[in-house]
Amino acid sequence: MPEDQAGPPGLVVLTAGGTIDKVYFDQPGDYVVGASLVEDLLKQARVAVPVEVRELMRKDSLEMTEADRQIIRAAVADLAVDRVVITHGTDTMPLTAKALEGLPGKVIVLTGAFVPARFAASDALFNLGMAIAAAQTLAPGVYIAANGVVMPGAGVRKDRTLMRFVPVDPVETT
Repeated sequence: MPEDQAGPPGLVVLTAGGTIDKVYFDQPGDYVVGASLVEDLLKQARVAVPVEVRELMRKDSLEMTEADRQIIRAAVADLAVDRVVITHGTDTMPLTAKALEGLPGKVIVLTGAFVPARFAASDALFNLGMAIAAAQTLAPGVYIAANGVVMPGAGVRKDRTLMRFVPVDPVETT
């Protein structure tokens, strides 16, 4: 929690990894999920609400298993607060959103980045700020916040061409 925030956290950010926390290595020319930058991003954004950050895992979402999703679900269920932001890789974020459905009284907002937070042109800071705001204002449920849009979590898919989430086409689900 940034030092200038007083009082107990009204919101918890759980970090699960993903592109938002990826680090680029010249050798072998690949990315790995590194330590979370969420605390730094919150300070940079001058977030004025009490926020507690907890690291759950450091995984690329393509490596995430159903067991990992159950760890995330249990962590959310165990929180004393009812407003939660989860940073997560974009590739399987909708699957985790679906796994989080049905937790009563919780506002759960998943977010991430299409470009690592360590890069100047990243969408990470904007998406995290948007998720923090959304978590404070939405009714209980599971949402994905990215690229200026908040959508029901299980009702989206990643569009790799547009580099954003789009609503699931009803034809895709039948």
